[in-house]
Amino acid sequence: MKKEVLHKIFRFLLIIIGALVTANALFVTFVSNFNIGCICTWCAGLFFLAVGVFYKFFRFKVHWIIKSVLVLGVAFVVVLMSFVYIYGKNDNVDYTEDAVIVLGAGIHGESLSITLRNRLDAAVEYYKKNPDAVIVVSGGQGPQEDITEALAMKRYLLEQDIPFEKILEEGRSTSTAENFRFSKEILDSYFYNKEYSVVFVTDDFHIYRAEMTAGWEGVNVTGHCHSVGALYTFLPNGFRECLAVLHEWVFK
Repeated sequence: MKKEVLHKIFRFLLIIIGALVTANALFVTFVSNFNIGCICTWCAGLFFLAVGVFYKFFRFKVHWIIKSVLVLGVAFVVVLMSFVYIYGKNDNVDYTEDAVIVLGAGIHGESLSITLRNRLDAAVEYYKKNPDAVIVVSGGQGPQEDITEALAMKRYLLEQDIPFEKILEEGRSTSTAENFRFSKEILDSYFYNKEYSVVFVTDDFHIYRAEMTAGWEGVNVTGHCHSVGALYTFLPNGFRECLAVLHEWVFK
């Protein structure tokens, strides 16, 4: 009898989790760009809902091997996503570095997205503690963007009273790898024949992969600062980043 009660509670929890995750996916679909992270959130929500609604079928009809694979898959995603977020929240700068690279994110026309504004705010906070550093704003022009992300970022930093001469603009990149590759070219020229130290700023979920990418591009980063996105983006960004990290592990 006690076992059956536990199964009922578990089924109820699965339905609640599924409903919440599906609602999250629906909200993100309307307020943000539709991407692989949003698709994964939809899939996760509908999966938990289906297991909850058809719990008896999954319990008695689905082979234990399939159930084991599903449980292990869910556990793996939870562990990997937790690692990515926890790693990204541990900043390790000492505010003596020579340069800060701010990785670009989407803009709407000429307006900053919330994600990009948060990254720039984190860079501004860093600069207040280390005004000797130069800031590289890195990001090219994508679809539905009227100017480069770098130019939009530069304008915002100027509005925050960052001196013009402290901002270096990199407006060609279309990926994280290019962010670092082209920013390195600019910094190599700026610090011509001199050693320099670099930190970068991006979202917490993106820190781990960005740090790997910087190493592959030959950028000797010594630290990182994170920004935090809106709560409703936690799952979509987490799912998308897990896929990206797995891709990097397998193909790099």
